[in-house]
Amino acid sequence: MELRIFTEPQQGASYDQLLAVARCAEDAGYGAFFRSDHYLRMGDASGEPGPTDAWTTLAGLARDTSRIRLGTLMTAATFRLPGPLAITVAQVDQMSGGRVELGIGTGWYAEEHTAYGIPFPSLGERFDRLEEQLEVITGLWATPAGERFQHAGRYYPISDSPALPKPVQQPRPPILLGGMGPKRTPRLAARYADEFNLPFASVADTAAQFERVRAACTEIGRNPAEVVWSNALVLCCGRDDAEVDRRAAAIGREPDELRANGLAGTPAEVLDTIGRYAETGSQRIYLQVLDLSDLAHLELVASEVMAKL
Repeated sequence: MELRIFTEPQQGASYDQLLAVARCAEDAGYGAFFRSDHYLRMGDASGEPGPTDAWTTLAGLARDTSRIRLGTLMTAATFRLPGPLAITVAQVDQMSGGRVELGIGTGWYAEEHTAYGIPFPSLGERFDRLEEQLEVITGLWATPAGERFQHAGRYYPISDSPALPKPVQQPRPPILLGGMGPKRTPRLAARYADEFNLPFASVADTAAQFERVRAACTEIGRNPAEVVWSNALVLCCGRDDAEVDRRAAAIGREPDELRANGLAGTPAEVLDTIGRYAETGSQRIYLQVLDLSDLAHLELVASEVMAKL
């Protein structure tokens, strides 16, 4: 089981805060630093100092870190056109020396779209656009150097593209897809996903959705073992109950609720929960760290949880 750090900067974070977390995660031996791709805070937090762009952040981290992998959970397909997104991800992959991963989804948070003038079509159209974006992005990256890419798409027709630049990672940076959709999500994952991620899902729901995606892979002749299976869960770990309570209060959550729905408790409790997810086939867990000032939290989990996996 690999542990990765996952942040939510739309709740309020500067680049310097994110860099401190990423460097702490790198030094502590976590597998990756990921961030959400949102432009508006959620809940009661003020959101100050304001949103940061996910790929601008990752470009900075590509130069300000040296080993840790970097990515998004999940870039909203509504935010960017697929051609420029393919360019951006390839460039950040080059800037990082081949450490970038692209998590991408339909987009779901309507209020952030209206807050910043971003079109927000129906769910069906968003899925259609996501599918076409995946076809375009992977097609651009897969086009051999010196050849041209064509795509007769409904939303993103492309003609005579040089399909440059190329990412460092070959055949491409890993693509992460996820979500609990029962039909289209498994089909898209089977075709395009290098990793399938479930955010904030129970063990039972994880097992059921993983099985749907495995079945979709088998249906098209793909070996499900080619896919990396992962979860994202909110983290709240402490050496004792008092420390767990303090960290839960800092993020405005109740300890019992976090134990039921997240990765919370003492290191022994956290290890036990990780074990239950591992039984579903989960191979990675993204630890959603909501208090970005508490770097000791990351260090505790690295020494008392990650070291024992």
